[in-house]
Amino acid sequence: MRRVIIAAGLAFMASGMATAADNGIYVGVGLGQATLKDKEEFLSEDLQTVQLDFDQDDLGYKLMIGARPLDWFGLEAEYVNFGEQEQDVTYPVSGQPGTTFATTVTLEGYGIAGFLVGYVPIGPVDLFAKAGLVSWDTKGKIEDVSDWLRDDGEDMAYGLGVQFRLLSLGFRAEYELYDIDGVDDANLLSVGVTYTFL
Repeated sequence: MRRVIIAAGLAFMASGMATAADNGIYVGVGLGQATLKDKEEFLSEDLQTVQLDFDQDDLGYKLMIGARPLDWFGLEAEYVNFGEQEQDVTYPVSGQPGTTFATTVTLEGYGIAGFLVGYVPIGPVDLFAKAGLVSWDTKGKIEDVSDWLRDDGEDMAYGLGVQFRLLSLGFRAEYELYDIDGVDDANLLSVGVTYTFL
């Protein structure tokens, strides 16, 4: 019986430690797979119209700061970087059958986003969803040719995730979608860690 009581007490203490950092101000970092997709047309060196179907992944990251005043509600701001993504493109040269021209297309993007976050706490685990705005910049370049895309603006952003809390640390996995007008698709699938100041 004594062992059962001790085990129950330890389990209760561990549960309390895990849920102690529900509310407060936190900072964090995330790392994962960033995806950019876009379809564009550009003129080649011999003035041909070339169709570009860009669909690449790269290492992306984000830095975040947030506040969770209530168990079910918080605010979060982040800087997100989609990396510099590359795709090789080959197309025929006009007037020279069998001859092709190869080049490299790069696309990069970053933004600053602010979110309202809703939480569903289940013990030391949180399910969360968020929605907000992102101020973004994108730049695309064709090697040895020209910039084919340079744009910026403000659009909606969304996210879903889950996190596990342990003392002041939170370990999270999440998917974020950025509704950027400059590209067809921009998203980040990441894992991260946060530290809450109690």
